[in-house]
Amino acid sequence: MTRKIGVIGMGHVGSTVAHYIVADGFADDLVLIDTNEKKVNADATDFEDAMSNLPVHTNLIINDYSALKDADVVISAVGNIGLQKDNKEHDRFIELPFTKKAVKSISQKLKDSGFSGILVNITNPCDVITTMYQHFTGFPKNRVIGTGTLLDSSRMRRAVSAELKIDPRSVTGYNLGEHGNSQFTAWSVVRVLGQPMTKVAAERHIDLSKLDEVARAGGYTVFHGKHYTNYGIASAAVRLANIIISDAHTEIPVSNYHEEYGTYLSYPAIVGRDGIIEQIKLNLTDDEKEKLQTSANYIRTRFEDTLADMEGAKAN
Repeated sequence: MTRKIGVIGMGHVGSTVAHYIVADGFADDLVLIDTNEKKVNADATDFEDAMSNLPVHTNLIINDYSALKDADVVISAVGNIGLQKDNKEHDRFIELPFTKKAVKSISQKLKDSGFSGILVNITNPCDVITTMYQHFTGFPKNRVIGTGTLLDSSRMRRAVSAELKIDPRSVTGYNLGEHGNSQFTAWSVVRVLGQPMTKVAAERHIDLSKLDEVARAGGYTVFHGKHYTNYGIASAAVRLANIIISDAHTEIPVSNYHEEYGTYLSYPAIVGRDGIIEQIKLNLTDDEKEKLQTSANYIRTRFEDTLADMEGAKAN
């Protein structure tokens, strides 16, 4: 069976996603879409130049939404990183005036293409934009997924591993809620060295609040160094795409719709070819439940306000 992936938006993140896919042979057909035709064509030529030195071949299709009809996964990497330049509040919502318009347009084109695969959203603010994609496409909620705190959880694991001087893959656990400032590390479910992290932290006098902040601020630490982020989020998105295509049924923290909160938010779920297969139920502490509710309320309110503004502008 042919594996087909689409990438919409070929900026720093989208081009890194596409390069990862091409270099590792994760797709047979790769559809690249961007409004900047010179950029997307240049990337395609660059990838083709690389293929003679790669062990795999990938068929490239440029700026053709109709080619997404039989795609397994479409990854939205649309953004305007220039808007982040003077973002002293470290707020991902600064890109919303641009991304909300792009998402509405892209949603219609995806519907018109007949796309019936899984839509994976990277575009920020991730949880609100994922909700908007589902709203404007009308796709089943299990088929629209955001990368959410998959990256933030990785940043948490890096922080813990650096503190304990171990491989980050030896750390398990999740950051939950918004891919943004209201996220938090659910320390009650983080395990390391065969023990709960809370126990290890108590024994070694580790300040978990500092590690939590390292995870939350990870993206801006990278941003301040090079004015964009790309490798971490690209690896998260491609990992999610591979889980979907291989029908792996992997437990992974992604932005998925939760009826009890009335919004998309990041929480572990089983993911496979049909998208969200099953939602996991964690045994959180009362404090963590309160933090999750606060984060959910924030995401839902921002989505509702954004939608109301868009509808109001249309009416005027």
